[in-house]
Amino acid sequence: MSIPPIDIGKLSEPATKLIEKISDAVEGIFRPYQIKRIAEAEAQADKIKAVSQVEITEIQYKAMRRFFAEEAKKQVNMDNITAKALPELNPDAKPEQMEDDWITNFFDKSRLISDDQMQTLWAKLLAGEANSPGRYSKRTVDLLASMDKSDAELFKNLCSFGWVIFGVVPIVFEPSDNIYTTRQINFDVLRHLDAIGFATFDGVGEYRKTTLPKSITVLYYGRLVELTFPQEANNDLAVGKVLLSKAGEQLAPLCGSQPCLGFMDYVINKWRSLGVTVNVVGGLPSI
Repeated sequence: MSIPPIDIGKLSEPATKLIEKISDAVEGIFRPYQIKRIAEAEAQADKIKAVSQVEITEIQYKAMRRFFAEEAKKQVNMDNITAKALPELNPDAKPEQMEDDWITNFFDKSRLISDDQMQTLWAKLLAGEANSPGRYSKRTVDLLASMDKSDAELFKNLCSFGWVIFGVVPIVFEPSDNIYTTRQINFDVLRHLDAIGFATFDGVGEYRKTTLPKSITVLYYGRLVELTFPQEANNDLAVGKVLLSKAGEQLAPLCGSQPCLGFMDYVINKWRSLGVTVNVVGGLPSI
């Protein structure tokens, strides 16, 4: 799906600056003459073949036409991702501070992405970097480039179990429990996400947050939960068998995950069984 043409004159200042910044780093984004150049090149190829200005075989001619078609498709992909990023910009975004090398690497990878859902994920990454330059590493961009649509869906499912405990932690106590398997999260999937670099999975042991104070506040999709431990200091908290990689942590807020029905109670009951006092702040209902 191609995004309709955008009137750059009606864009916000951050959006205009982002387009200008990208155009400086990667020639062609939203520049009308780019498509015109491609069309003229195709016409020239036809002319060369027609008037025999040079000797050209049928195979060479087809190769030229395929090249122009591929470049046009890449350009459409880049334009679409950029257009989708614009509404995600904050009023105080600073796209002019983005690194040219980061932008070049970003579009070198994303120009091959034509799936609408995956383009949306790339657009959120671009907007996030424009909002806060330096937020996303090159490693995160490269990891996203390695992700196909099925991997993205599995990662999204995993993130539906994500709590904010000094960073995003997908809490997976027992991969064979129904709460996980009904979301396509199981032992094999977790090993796969580990292998491709999104998470670290310990199939035998369990990760813990250590040296915790008497009480901490954690979140599950905006729901505040206060945890109180038996000791005054040096407490620890079981957080399951999975930790996100650094790149996984950066991608987690962008993947579009939703809370899992019943999971908040599932985790709270687990923590209470381990001697932790749990209070849902403000009495908000569990998800």
